[in-house]
Amino acid sequence: MNGPAVWVNGRPCTVVSVLDRGLQYGEGVFETVACLKGRARFLTLHLERLALGCRRLGVPEPPALRAQIEQVAAEAPRSLVKVLLTRGAGAARGYRRGAEAGTCVIMRYPWPEEAHPRAGARVRIASVRLGENPALAGLKHCNRLEQVLAANEADGAEADEALMLSTAGQLIGGTMTNVFLIDGAPGAARVRTPEIRTCGVAGVMRQVVMREAARAGLPVEACALGLADLEAASEVVLTNARLGLWPVRALPGRELAPGPLTERLQRLMQPLLEAPADD
Repeated sequence: MNGPAVWVNGRPCTVVSVLDRGLQYGEGVFETVACLKGRARFLTLHLERLALGCRRLGVPEPPALRAQIEQVAAEAPRSLVKVLLTRGAGAARGYRRGAEAGTCVIMRYPWPEEAHPRAGARVRIASVRLGENPALAGLKHCNRLEQVLAANEADGAEADEALMLSTAGQLIGGTMTNVFLIDGAPGAARVRTPEIRTCGVAGVMRQVVMREAARAGLPVEACALGLADLEAASEVVLTNARLGLWPVRALPGRELAPGPLTERLQRLMQPLLEAPADD
């Protein structure tokens, strides 16, 4: 895959200060936006999560960010646009903040060649666990070390994705995905997804799936889930911004196949994924 085109604070550039607090302390947030037909998909929802992260972490929001993203997306028929906002170059040494101006990095990557089997994901359980911190829960902040370690565990080559538990043993999601569990008898099946209260990322695609399912009369419950719930599920679906819905075909010790509710969710989402919708 070719390298990205990069803009820093609105100008073509690949250099940021070594004093940037995003580099020094991970003090920043980011979004990865799927762009099709020159348009950023679900951009409003991505911007809302960025704004939430900026407010919670005290990161400055750049002006006219939507317009910048739309312009970058329009220059390619299909791409991935990563937006990274940090506190900026530190005004002083140490953890205490000063009058930093903020840094905005926008990267446009070519749409990657299909690296994930559309027939379904082989999923393992990561041994690395997610630390619990409600102040950071839901945000896509710049410290992804837990996900990096989980994705690069020794047995990672045997699976397409790794599901992660919290330190308390709750199922949270994958290294790059959220997860939905489907169980119950036909006609009375239920769809559940882990609650994101103490750790984990509240994904944009997760939000859209929950919204569209509710509109179609198939409400999704966000609740505390564990490994026993995963083992009892008859269908398991992963979601992320690029892949949309990604059925699971194998969990440790057993095979799975997309069932009727997975197929229904896929039908609900397909028009929005292809449009592409803004919100």
